[in-house]
Amino acid sequence: MKTTRHTFLLTLAIAVLALPAMAAPKKKVLNLFCWSEYVPDSVIKGFTKETGIKVNVENYASNEEMLSKLLVAGSKYDLIQPSEYTIEALAKANKLETLDLSRIPNFKNIGAPFKSLPHDPDNKFSVPWMTGSVGIVINTRKVKDEIKGYADVFSGKYKNRIVVLDDNREMVSWALATLGLGVNDITSENLAKVKPILQGWIPQIKVYNSDSPKTPLANGDVDLGIVWSGEAAILIKEHGEKFKYVLPENAHMFIDSLAIPKGAPNADAAHQFIDYILRPEVSKIISENFPYTNPNMEARKLLPEAQLKNTASYPAGDPKLDTFKDIGKVTKEIDKLVTDLKNK
Repeated sequence: MKTTRHTFLLTLAIAVLALPAMAAPKKKVLNLFCWSEYVPDSVIKGFTKETGIKVNVENYASNEEMLSKLLVAGSKYDLIQPSEYTIEALAKANKLETLDLSRIPNFKNIGAPFKSLPHDPDNKFSVPWMTGSVGIVINTRKVKDEIKGYADVFSGKYKNRIVVLDDNREMVSWALATLGLGVNDITSENLAKVKPILQGWIPQIKVYNSDSPKTPLANGDVDLGIVWSGEAAILIKEHGEKFKYVLPENAHMFIDSLAIPKGAPNADAAHQFIDYILRPEVSKIISENFPYTNPNMEARKLLPEAQLKNTASYPAGDPKLDTFKDIGKVTKEIDKLVTDLKNK
């Protein structure tokens, strides 16, 4: 009996050892590739606490930087945060997953003016995160002249007192505006007209900063800036009438959205995150940290009156502004033009 029992136990042990090893449960993750200073840490932590999904965040400073890394990294990223013209280009190249809006019920909170836009007419690929403008910030204690447009900023009077976005297409659009041309009137012929304008402007610039252009303004390193509206809104909130925001001629609107790149390894988590940030109470947190124009109309109801009256976040009269369109290969001409001028 004893021998039989030992034989049975030995046979059982051998059988157990022969079984394939059980794989450890795979940890849920979300790889988010987004603009610098645009996603509150509290939102990331809140999402992880609720879902158990760890969010790995990587930042970029321009759509062009994002595109180049996306091409190299392949399907590394689960969620990206491109602007409208970049979404248009990625959709044309079949580089985005089609969203399942049935899994994003909070999409209903996005206002009608921010749905079915030219870059994504069927709302197939993107969900708006924040919108805004690019305009002029003036330190009214240092600059007493009236500043209405780009030519005023680059009059020569404020040399080495200016911060601008480190964005080649943005700079070209400003120069086009002084010629009475639209932000998308980009041809080789028009770039030739823009060149002498930028030649005069670039030596006047002290700082290029797309990540936090408000910082040199707040520190007093510069007195004028052409910056994102949300950055201007923070300056106005923190310093009151010391700073003024002006929409120049031919100003344009940007729409930054969330989209899932083709082949994303964690598309389920990406859908969860999109729906999470569209909750009014979560979207409110994003607006409080980064006060751009919030396309989430239910979240706007939760914002304090002072924020809704901040003219950088919500310009008076709710002006209808154009947006950048995908311009294809001409982008390389823009980059070469501006880079060559900066290096002279």
